[in-house]
Amino acid sequence: MNLLQTLEAEQMKAVRATPHPEFRAGDTLKVNVKVVEVSYDEKAKAEKRRERLQAFEGVCIARQGQGLNESFTVRKISYGEGVERVFPIYSPLVDSVTVVRKGKVRRAKLYYLRGRRGKGARIAERQDNDATGA
Repeated sequence: MNLLQTLEAEQMKAVRATPHPEFRAGDTLKVNVKVVEVSYDEKAKAEKRRERLQAFEGVCIARQGQGLNESFTVRKISYGEGVERVFPIYSPLVDSVTVVRKGKVRRAKLYYLRGRRGKGARIAERQDNDATGA
């Protein structure tokens, strides 16, 4: 391992103490994102910062990059409109990632879901085999 990879590994450990669960394209994820709200208080003449967690639940349609630059794209339908967000895996703003449902797909990138609605956008659930390997 060269010097850059060593430094990158240290940074990844510093940012993320608990690793995210294993997930891939097709899985339904619930991503808790830290939202920082900054407002200015006129009386105190100071800025007020409030942090809260906001959940973004949708289908992971892509994972790209490697190491510190790795990110994943989550797509959901909100009020009839498709919304996609790209989350860096090692971002301090991503609080947690939970796998809600595992999807069975045969592609690494599910960009074709952008053009589909309703039943056509469904993804079958993946049944993982138990530890015996059968």
